[in-house]
Amino acid sequence: MRIAKIEAFPILLPLKGMFISSHGSRASTARTVIRLTTEHGVVGYGETFRGAATAHVIDQVAPRLLGRDVFAIDALQEDLHMVPFFFGYIGYAALAGIEMACLDAIGRAKGISLSEWLGGAQRRHIPITGLLTRALGADPASLGEAARGVIAEGGYRTLKIKGSTDADADAALCEGVRRAVGDGVALRVDPNAAWSVPASIRAGRRLEGIAMEWLEDPCAGLEGMAEVRRQVRIPLCTNMCVVRIEEVAPAVRMRAVDVIHADVHKWGGVAPTRRLAAICGAFGLGMSMHSGGEAGISTACHLHVAAAMPEINYAIDSMHEMLADDVVAEGPLPVRDGGFEVPHGPGMGVTVDPDKLRFYAERYEEEDPTG
Repeated sequence: MRIAKIEAFPILLPLKGMFISSHGSRASTARTVIRLTTEHGVVGYGETFRGAATAHVIDQVAPRLLGRDVFAIDALQEDLHMVPFFFGYIGYAALAGIEMACLDAIGRAKGISLSEWLGGAQRRHIPITGLLTRALGADPASLGEAARGVIAEGGYRTLKIKGSTDADADAALCEGVRRAVGDGVALRVDPNAAWSVPASIRAGRRLEGIAMEWLEDPCAGLEGMAEVRRQVRIPLCTNMCVVRIEEVAPAVRMRAVDVIHADVHKWGGVAPTRRLAAICGAFGLGMSMHSGGEAGISTACHLHVAAAMPEINYAIDSMHEMLADDVVAEGPLPVRDGGFEVPHGPGMGVTVDPDKLRFYAERYEEEDPTG
């Protein structure tokens, strides 16, 4: 089954409210959708991070893929292995989107889901984190009240607070949420490496008494994370200082992290994510999944990956519940009992609505976002 055509569509999807983090705020998410058509008319869809920048990389490499066997994914990735060298982060994201479209086409041609292709789903319900940002409450009492509402609405058993540049204020928010929700809910905080090492140690020691599940990227770099880990009795998670296979060994030697966030887009696809899972299992590292504002195609992919990989043993991150709309016909997937059901059906198990794809591609062009 040969590849006949590859198209990339930058899209801009609206969020239900503002997403606020240490990097700023936004009311939408920019993604790129990939449509792959085979010589027999089978269509597979992929999705990846960011918009026009990633689409440009995909457009550049697409001619090299025409006429290639869609099943020969490893060979395709090997032929494109220098793309991340030249394009960095978006190079990995481009390869991930192309691979996802291939996997969707394979699943549709074979009549099997991605999790079946990966060896079978070991669970059908994937727990996710309930997301708390300062848009819901900027002080401990109000964010605590919002946290109770989030749990009541979605049934979440894990909450994640998006942090800021102010470690002490973030610690106070965590304490307020813990007081509001009690001890039965796992709690995480993620300032996206915006705290200094001393501030991370100070805030971490303060938070040792409220049973945090982990601190996610409190500070930048393996050296800083290792120093925090030596002085704070809370596990550390990362999706910023370990994002390549070659970075795992230094992290293990330095005892810098306890949990690694996978992300098929950041790691370059499902295949590298599976290699990461094997390494995490070998070294006794925990593994979860990062979210960068995925639409329905990528969300479905992450759910299938989490379902098929026992190494992913925590509630995964997802911003999907923040989407006001989606390009898949099923719409934003509903949260039930604190998680998502793994989609049924071939490939990713979701159906792209061509009218919505066109509409949100036009919206991207009109608004021309930088992200």
